[in-house]
Amino acid sequence: MPNFNQAKMLMQAKKLQKQLANEVFEVEAGDGAVKVEITGEQKIKKVTIDPHAITLDDIGQLERWIEDAVKEAISVSQKEAAKKMQPMMGQLGNLGF
Repeated sequence: MPNFNQAKMLMQAKKLQKQLANEVFEVEAGDGAVKVEITGEQKIKKVTIDPHAITLDDIGQLERWIEDAVKEAISVSQKEAAKKMQPMMGQLGNLGF
């Protein structure tokens, strides 16, 4: 049975998870040609491609922009999650973890 501090940590973790699920980060690549929206839980919500900013003659460039935007979006969401979890990590140390 968890003690009070462990129960408190569990509640904080669930609250943090819910906050991250509701946060959305937008990242652009190719000067706005590609936009990726991702949640704090690293779930892709939307990928937008501006048809005026691309040419079908260079699909390879479009693919690179999509790849770059997705990688950057994941990185941004991971950094934000880590930043928000930092205070909890110190508390885990106090519980002997």
